[in-house]
Amino acid sequence: MTEIDTSVPHSARIWNYWLGGKDNYPVDEAAGDAYTAVFPGIVTIARSSRAFLGRSIRYLVTEGGVRQFLDVGTGLPTVDNTHEVAQRLAPESRIVYVDNDPLVLAHARALLTSTSEGVTAYEDLSLYEPEKILEAASRTLDLSRPTALILSGILGHVADYDRARELVRRLLAGLPSGSYLCVNDGSRGTDPDYENAQDSYNETGAVPYFLRPVDKIEAFFEGLELIEPGVVSVPLWRPEPSDEEPRPIGQHGGVGRKP
Repeated sequence: MTEIDTSVPHSARIWNYWLGGKDNYPVDEAAGDAYTAVFPGIVTIARSSRAFLGRSIRYLVTEGGVRQFLDVGTGLPTVDNTHEVAQRLAPESRIVYVDNDPLVLAHARALLTSTSEGVTAYEDLSLYEPEKILEAASRTLDLSRPTALILSGILGHVADYDRARELVRRLLAGLPSGSYLCVNDGSRGTDPDYENAQDSYNETGAVPYFLRPVDKIEAFFEGLELIEPGVVSVPLWRPEPSDEEPRPIGQHGGVGRKP
């Protein structure tokens, strides 16, 4: 197993820190605080992305009838992980988590607390191996039945946009009609302060994350039937009646159905 380096900041641990998690180190807190000093809104983006994930999974279970989830680029466990949201509504739901980060692997046991009726599994694979992901997922999921592919905050790590599109296509190719794609990622065109902060962060030598124009996020759904309201800033995607008045942020997402 790859050694976990706690001497340099790590994007998954920084994200965990912004979400209020405990799986981070002083070096991550320092990097997170340095980022928030430039752009305090990053905490809102992190938490709004997580809230969108929860709302989209609730939609997929209650209105889409989905009982199988393939969550690629899982990140560190925090609150309301995919299986927790899905199994709260449908205890029989089956979830496969995929990541290739040794830190996430070390915490994977927290992702495997399934209900007795359902199943969760963790596969140590890279987004860049879509066919291997599908093969591994098929050991837990019945890929002849509709499955929701979850890509939350992961595609921005793929520097080459055309390659990111191709990876999404290859993963969806292994899923049947009636399956869904759920994507949310950092976007350009809404918040210049976020864009400047992220561009500066990318220049530090840390693992970069690329914000993309909204039309490029929309294009991940090519060939799918977009669920209303389409690809929008994540607080605007089917907000709960109890949510405060949602305001656009530089994070866009949507859900699409494979015909």
